[in-house]
Amino acid sequence: MNFWDKLSACIQKGEQVALLLVLESSGSSPGRQGFKMAVSDAGEMFGSIGGGIMEHKLVELAKSKLAEGRFDPFLKRQIHKAEAEKDRSGMICSGEQVIAFYFLNRDDEAFARAISQSSKKRTLRATQAGLMCDDDSAVGAMFNLEITSDTEWSFTEQMDIRNTAYIFGGGHVGLAMSRMMSTLDFRVVVFDDREGLNTIEQNVWADEIRIIDYQKSDEHVEEGEHSYVIIMSFGYKPDEVIIRRLLGKSFKYIGLMGSQSKIDKMWKALKKDGFKAEDLDRVHSPIGVPIHSKTPDEIAVSIAAQIIGVKNQGS
Repeated sequence: MNFWDKLSACIQKGEQVALLLVLESSGSSPGRQGFKMAVSDAGEMFGSIGGGIMEHKLVELAKSKLAEGRFDPFLKRQIHKAEAEKDRSGMICSGEQVIAFYFLNRDDEAFARAISQSSKKRTLRATQAGLMCDDDSAVGAMFNLEITSDTEWSFTEQMDIRNTAYIFGGGHVGLAMSRMMSTLDFRVVVFDDREGLNTIEQNVWADEIRIIDYQKSDEHVEEGEHSYVIIMSFGYKPDEVIIRRLLGKSFKYIGLMGSQSKIDKMWKALKKDGFKAEDLDRVHSPIGVPIHSKTPDEIAVSIAAQIIGVKNQGS
């Protein structure tokens, strides 16, 4: 469940929530522009505005504001320098942040539900008047900010389509992979061709689980910059069926689990059947970063690290 899903769930339960949003950051500030944190009157906390004593102090401020009831949006400037005359955060990393505080409750359920949708691009708008969500596919800067004064500001964030991890194979590694990618705020879709698999039934982290015919793998995966494909079925044959259906497609990431000897054998067969070397070269295989992984959880960590590197490259 991602940040906005959790926020929506809190509001639907009738909780009052303080949303902390980093509008601006500079220097070595630990909480970058766009970082978010939610604090509910029921004691729930998720997200982050940078951590440390600064975050602790602002969380306590949020709790005190919630205890008083509804509050109007306001800004809090934090300067991470011991010599600062005012707005000292208690940190000494030399950066600065401006954090906006918003009160949300059931009256804001429509906003929370709209912002948590993942099927389209959206724009988050935050001003002194409150929060709004617009459907917007216009190309523009990810963030736009104008602060006229402590009581007047305008902030927009382009909320892109959510990244999706397509995991082929619902076994023990697929289960660990689902848990890992869910914590990294990916939408998780798991495929298998076996009914009643115990690890499938245990998987509470996948957003979707589909029992499919691997011969039709390509019909279940969307191409594009937000698609990450992880192939880890139960053996050589199904892996080969899947990779044959997906080679040449456009994904942000595609990886295949297996030993080097398995990969060499499969690549030789695929090249013989006319598959292009450049398409094979795009496949991360053997999958993951080389950290001598042994357990399903260790393998999931190695693959997730590789995916993070691909996702953040050039950002």
